[in-house]
Amino acid sequence: MITLKQMVDDYYSSYEYNDLRDETKSDYKYLIGQVLDTRVEGQYLRQVDVKKLTTKICKLAYNLWCNRGIHFANKTMAIARVLYNHGLRMEIVGNNPFNAVRRRKPQVRSTLWSKDDVVKLLDFAYSEFETRNLGLIAQMAYEWCQRVGDMRLLKWNNVDFEHKRVHILQSKRRAEVYLPVSDELLEMLEQQREDFGFQDYIAPRPYAIGGKYEPYTKYKMSKHGRTLIRNAGLPDTLRLSDLRRTGTTEMVQAGVGIGQIMSVTGHANPQSVKPYIKNTYDAANYALTKRTSHGTSTLDAEQEKDYI
Repeated sequence: MITLKQMVDDYYSSYEYNDLRDETKSDYKYLIGQVLDTRVEGQYLRQVDVKKLTTKICKLAYNLWCNRGIHFANKTMAIARVLYNHGLRMEIVGNNPFNAVRRRKPQVRSTLWSKDDVVKLLDFAYSEFETRNLGLIAQMAYEWCQRVGDMRLLKWNNVDFEHKRVHILQSKRRAEVYLPVSDELLEMLEQQREDFGFQDYIAPRPYAIGGKYEPYTKYKMSKHGRTLIRNAGLPDTLRLSDLRRTGTTEMVQAGVGIGQIMSVTGHANPQSVKPYIKNTYDAANYALTKRTSHGTSTLDAEQEKDYI
C-alpha cells in the first residue's frame, strides 16, 4: 500500500517540483499540507491508500475546503490534482479521482473599504511591532492601488527616496508602473528602513527564521490579514485584497480618466477598468446633470469620455 503522504514525498523529490520557483514551492507546500490534514469519514487523507481514494471521498473533501472559501477550495483542489497527475506519470495510480469533482465558481468580490475603516486598520496595525509590517503592506496597497501580493514582495531597491517614487513590476501581468510616494508614506518608509533596511524586503515577516527575514507567503498573508482585520474590530467581510479595488474606485469617483487610472493600476485594457466605473455616484450624477442641463457639464472633455 502506498499512502497519499508517501506519494507526496515522492512528488517533493521530483524534478517537476524542484524546478518550481521558491515562492511557488512555498505555496504548494502549504496547500499540500491542507490536503494531507483533511479528515473525511474518520480518516485523514494522508493515511489513505492512493489507489483506493474514491471520487466520493474527494467530493466530501472539496466540500470541507469550501467552508473556508471557494477560492481556497479551488486552489486546494488544483494541488490535489497535481499530486495525482504526478502519481499517474510515475505509474503509482491508475486514475485521478479529483478530476471528477466539479469546482464551484467563486463570486466576484465587490467589497469596498470606507476611509474610516482604512484609518482604523492602520492605526491598529502600527500600534504593535508584530503587525506593523502588515500595516505598511496594507497602506502601500491602498495608496498605490496595487495588489497586496506585490506589496509583500516589494524590495528596497524598488524605492527611489531621492526622487520620491517607486518602481513596481507586477507579478500577475508583468506590467511596470512608476508611482509617486507621498510625504506621509515616505516618512513611514524612512522609519521602516531604520529597522529593516539591512535586508532586501520592505515589509517582511517581523521575525527572522534561520537568520533570514523572509516575506509573508501568499497564504500566511491572507491568514494574518484576516486576523488583523478582526483584531482591529472591523467587519470580517473585509479583505486586504479589497484595498486595490477601493483605491481604484476612489480614483474613478474623483473623476480621474481611464488612461491615468491604467498608468497607476497597470491594467493593459480599458475594459478592465470599466467595472470600477459602473454604478458610481459621480457617473450617474454626471449623466442626469447632462440630461437636464442640455449639454452643460461640470466635467471636462477627457472625463466625459470616461463615462461613456
